[in-house]
Amino acid sequence: MKFAFRFSNLLGAVYRRGDLTFTPDGNSVLSPVGNRLSVFNLKNNKAETLPFALSRNIVCVGQSPDGHLAILVDEDGVALLVSLLRRAALHHFNFHSPVHSVAFSPDGRKFVVTKENVVLMYHAPGQGRHFNPFSLDKTYYGPYDETTCIAWTDDSKCFAVGSKDSSTWVFGAERWTNLIYYSLGGHKDAIVGCFFEAGSLDVYTLSRDATLCVWECDTDPEGLLLPGVPVGGDRQQEPAVGVGGAELQDKPSVVRGKVEPQNQSKRGGKVKYTRTGKHFFNKEGDFNELTAAAYHRGNHLLVTGFANGNFHLHDMPDINLIHSLSISDQSIESISINSSGDWIAFGCAGLGQLLVWEWQSESYVMKQQGHFNNMVALSYSPDAQYIVTGGDDGKVKVWNTSSGLCTVTFTDHSSGVTAVTFNATGYVVVSASLDGTVRAFDLHRYRNFRTFTSPRLAQFSCLALDTSGEIVCAGSRDSFQVFVWSMQSGRLLDVLDGHEGPVSGLSFSPTQGLLASASWDKTVKLWDMQDSWKTKETFRLSADGLAVSFRPDGGELAVATLDGHITLWDHARAAQTGSIEGQHDLHSGRRELDKVTARHSAKSRAYSTLCYSADGGWVLAGGQSRYVCIYNVKEQILVKSFEISCNLSLDAMEEFLDRRKMTEFGSVALIDEGAGEEGVALPLPGVKKGDMSLRHFKPEIRVTCLRFSPTGRSWAATTTEGLLIFSLDGAVVFDPYDLDEEVTPVSVRRALRRGEFTVAIVMAFRLNEDKLTLEVLEGVPHTDIGVVCSTLPPLYVEKLLSFMAVTLETSRHLEFFLSWAEQLLSLHGHKLKARSVELLPAIQSLQRSIQRHYDTVSKLCEWNRYNMRYTLALAQQRGLKRSAETDTDTEAETGSNGDSDTPSTSGDQLMEASD
Repeated sequence: MKFAFRFSNLLGAVYRRGDLTFTPDGNSVLSPVGNRLSVFNLKNNKAETLPFALSRNIVCVGQSPDGHLAILVDEDGVALLVSLLRRAALHHFNFHSPVHSVAFSPDGRKFVVTKENVVLMYHAPGQGRHFNPFSLDKTYYGPYDETTCIAWTDDSKCFAVGSKDSSTWVFGAERWTNLIYYSLGGHKDAIVGCFFEAGSLDVYTLSRDATLCVWECDTDPEGLLLPGVPVGGDRQQEPAVGVGGAELQDKPSVVRGKVEPQNQSKRGGKVKYTRTGKHFFNKEGDFNELTAAAYHRGNHLLVTGFANGNFHLHDMPDINLIHSLSISDQSIESISINSSGDWIAFGCAGLGQLLVWEWQSESYVMKQQGHFNNMVALSYSPDAQYIVTGGDDGKVKVWNTSSGLCTVTFTDHSSGVTAVTFNATGYVVVSASLDGTVRAFDLHRYRNFRTFTSPRLAQFSCLALDTSGEIVCAGSRDSFQVFVWSMQSGRLLDVLDGHEGPVSGLSFSPTQGLLASASWDKTVKLWDMQDSWKTKETFRLSADGLAVSFRPDGGELAVATLDGHITLWDHARAAQTGSIEGQHDLHSGRRELDKVTARHSAKSRAYSTLCYSADGGWVLAGGQSRYVCIYNVKEQILVKSFEISCNLSLDAMEEFLDRRKMTEFGSVALIDEGAGEEGVALPLPGVKKGDMSLRHFKPEIRVTCLRFSPTGRSWAATTTEGLLIFSLDGAVVFDPYDLDEEVTPVSVRRALRRGEFTVAIVMAFRLNEDKLTLEVLEGVPHTDIGVVCSTLPPLYVEKLLSFMAVTLETSRHLEFFLSWAEQLLSLHGHKLKARSVELLPAIQSLQRSIQRHYDTVSKLCEWNRYNMRYTLALAQQRGLKRSAETDTDTEAETGSNGDSDTPSTSGDQLMEASD
């Protein structure tokens, strides 16, 4: 088994905070999710999370006009220059203080960054190679408080900057003779947005108190003059430090603006702004805080978002209200309009919502929402096409692994969901909750068709289904019992007593009628379903049991305990076969409010979730740590650790606290959160989420659930950041099998040209290069597939079957590779059945690929059939209309000319022939 698993996608979270941005083509939205960036393709209905990550949460996103580059800035002011084409990070840069906004100029030659009350203009990275892609051009001073927003003119000659001091400053990108800086007032609250009108220097400014000011400029952009052009007036320019006017400068220049009373007699030929209007969005007596705004110059559309979840759409400059709609009950944090002006994207950080609205048809293009509270449980469907998740918000969501989007959300539970699972068919989802119910959902009709309850109200903490899907079992947290129901009738079949502590885990044997239950009473019990649910065995553990899982072939049982150990049991012999000590592999960090070091606190950490790989040879385990560990079951050693996050905005990420935050009285966090004379309010033991009532709340990194894909090519983890998918890396890695000197690419192609197809396939698999293997397979004639499959050795039949499962996902030669799969299974099916357990991941991967192609082709065929029926119906309707119109014309002509029957009759015949 290979371990080149790499991060491939982030599901379960669509928006956290920061700027939403449309790509230049208007078909995709860039959404910051924590310290990563997700791209939602609205045309192809697909979501992708880019592979790079920052050290903290992203707050600003600036995209170049051509869509090739983007600048991402995190909470500490650390910027990352990325290529959106290559999906790669190009350069790191530190602004040394929090950045409020980033914006490229429309011509792509400059970009502006605002931090504190300073505005910095940089030369944009170009095609050439530079030692430092961020070259400072000018520094602008003027606002007295923190800056909030940036807006450029169409020709990139000027830009406007809004500030929290309720002023808006217009700066020249060059030191124009008649415009260096200009200050605009008129507001009483912080500026939220400022926008230039198309082809003009006129400005719209919006403040947080929902006030709009319209500013008219007496000068066109063509009227801005470079230094050296004489202009009337005696106003003196501010001295510049450095040399200005050049494209690249050795020393950046500085522009220092100051607010001056506007005296008409002294202005001369300078640019002048006049406020022509002031409008208020709030009605009398209402106070809705304006939180976000966006403006489309081409369509003159102004979109404003408010703290109560409403948004307004106005037609400028007449301020005509087009739409007013409530899309959420949380504040709208960001708004963006695509290039055509048809789609509007809204981001709501409170609930993690991302919505794209088409204002002309008044419909949603996309409406996605993640779990706004912790994600707790997950489960793969049998074909690995879907993942179901449950969260503390009481929602059950089904995610498509191919598109990365949520397909359905069930909100029937009234409390947190603790466990979810699919049945064997993949069309039923079962979930357990703390509200005392276990619910079954139908994925055909999208409804809750079964609700299982206990005689007394109980909080269910774990769930298990047997292989047939007829028996549903749930463990209780407070009554220490296991409840058994029938899926068909919904009746309670039995209540299993025997545990003396909360039941923490349940698992059915895939091959036998055995149910394993782990409990905090330091035991694991095996219940025999075929023998009236009697206790078959009881295994004593060294500590409280936290999770339990059967191997896919049902021959072994793995249990995670509170002391950080993973014990392996052979339930047939009732003997312990091994133990893995994983406490030192967790590498847990130190929380800000911890008074002990990470090394001491790691003694109380343990794995809270585990699962077997698809072939049963490895165990994946995770817990209260940022690492997920994979162990070899036979050797009982750690094989590899995967870091699920590098986001320092989460708690317990670092092993040692930052010395800059340490004082002689301890950590600054402990001092800030002190409770007066009573001392520091320490968290209670066992608290998982932390105290959310604190002034500064940082969620702690943890892994709550792990599951391997049935295909064996990926695994998923529910974490504090969301649902992370790790897949096998598809990069070219030279990993030969049974290699010798005679096996080379040249000899493989020589055998292929001579028609020795079986030899060429065997040699290609020995080299283990995917491109070469694909070339050999596509070079085999379609008529010879059956002969080649019958002569392949059994070992290479299995390798070819696994290769087919992977290749069929992306190949266009559908019928060709389906013929290969059919011949392999038909000729070697009896031999493959003997090793069904080892080949199960490959078979399921092949089934997933075939099912995906079947769905795609069936949708295409249905669409084509619909178009054909529509075309035929349209042709029939047109024929009827034309004949009716012709009859009317004939009668009119007959009334006027009695001898005009022959031309009209010939016209009718020609029309019928054409139809």
